[in-house]
Amino acid sequence: MSSHRAHVTRSEYLFFLSYRTRWIDNDQYSHVNNSVYYHLFDSVVNTFLIQRCALASDSAQIGLVVSSHCQFFSPLSFPQVLDLGLRVVKLGSSSVTYEVAVFEEGKDVPAAVGGYTHVFVDRGSRKSTAMTEPLREGLSSLLSANESLASKL
Repeated sequence: MSSHRAHVTRSEYLFFLSYRTRWIDNDQYSHVNNSVYYHLFDSVVNTFLIQRCALASDSAQIGLVVSSHCQFFSPLSFPQVLDLGLRVVKLGSSSVTYEVAVFEEGKDVPAAVGGYTHVFVDRGSRKSTAMTEPLREGLSSLLSANESLASKL
């Protein structure tokens, strides 16, 4: 991921989830521990999939994370409230790459930007499968005009 992501702004994200940090999120250095950011990414992505893409805990199709990343620009800590911005940067037939920006509430520049790639598979066989139409439609709504509709998967 390039450092140009430090220059993205809140207006470039299309779905938001608020997160109130907890005391346990802080590490010994009094900032949100690096591992917590992946929990935040998972929370905003899965909230979107459940609310807007008809994905349920018993769906026949599930998303497996095949890669992830995070770049940190400024520290966050308890008791800050965070806004998690979500967008899709690549959408294939069976995979999607998300980008999540972590904003301090009320700020326009993110403290961290990261994300991951899901490959959708059949729950039983774990074989890659094309996304269902509701899933693809929902994810398409997060695809910005500058991003890619193509993917290897």
